[in-house]
Amino acid sequence: NMRVYKDGEYHLFYQYNPYGCMWGNMHWGHAVSKDLLSWEHLPIALAPDGLGAIFSGSCVVDKNNTAGFGKDAIVAFYTSAGASQTQSMAYSLDNGKTFVKYDHNPVLISEERDFRDPKVFWYEPQQKWVMVVSADKEMRFYSSTDLKDWTYMSSFGEGYGIQPNQFECPDFFELPVDGNPDKKKWVLIVNINPGCLYGGSATEYFVGDFDRTKFTCDTPKEHTKWMDWGKDHYATVTFSNTGDRVIAMPWMSNWQYANVVPTKQFRSAQGLPRELSLYTEGGHIYMASTPVDELS
Repeated sequence: NMRVYKDGEYHLFYQYNPYGCMWGNMHWGHAVSKDLLSWEHLPIALAPDGLGAIFSGSCVVDKNNTAGFGKDAIVAFYTSAGASQTQSMAYSLDNGKTFVKYDHNPVLISEERDFRDPKVFWYEPQQKWVMVVSADKEMRFYSSTDLKDWTYMSSFGEGYGIQPNQFECPDFFELPVDGNPDKKKWVLIVNINPGCLYGGSATEYFVGDFDRTKFTCDTPKEHTKWMDWGKDHYATVTFSNTGDRVIAMPWMSNWQYANVVPTKQFRSAQGLPRELSLYTEGGHIYMASTPVDELS
């Protein structure tokens, strides 16, 4: 699930099989909304090619034209899932209506069999882009100045949280603690499968610090913080380019039964959008997840 906000519109890209109601033939479906509630379906954004199917990723707005595609281009990052899993990109110069794939894909490769779901964001203090990619049982951090050439920085996750399980769909962002702009912490979202308290898929998160290259968690390895206690909360990621607001949206299903839900026209749904914040309790920092104000 890939999300971006630009010029008054929220873009929701999602994993989509146009040929059936089971997982497969992965494309990026596309819907837009002005209020996070009413969504309009748009044509498919990305279709498979010679590098493979189109798995999850993220989108950014390249305000400074660092990639040279054009000022304010929406740049999409996705996993090309072919013989191996590699990271590719595409760009849009018409506010996300159509995308052009980059000529020199893939932009990042690995020896890892499970290497997917690139989350990209702009890191202002160093004027660079950071990409977080799920690599089997950990997350890996890369940096770039032009969105094209990526350098490995660090990894996080080995032994952390509920183990062992597959790390997927990372997200990484900074939030004030207890509403104090002078005290901020970084949050790493890790979607895991299996590993949910009640079986199957779930979203956990880690709070800590980012020293420009490496994330350090505040709590011991075995300390797990769950973003949600239900069974239908997975692949949770946030919209980019939303200013001070951090708005997340989960996929409302679980891989234990996602493929056998008795529906034909659709396979499952997105959960309600929620705004994220940090609060302190009992000496620990936790993340609150509050339905967005637009719902009122």
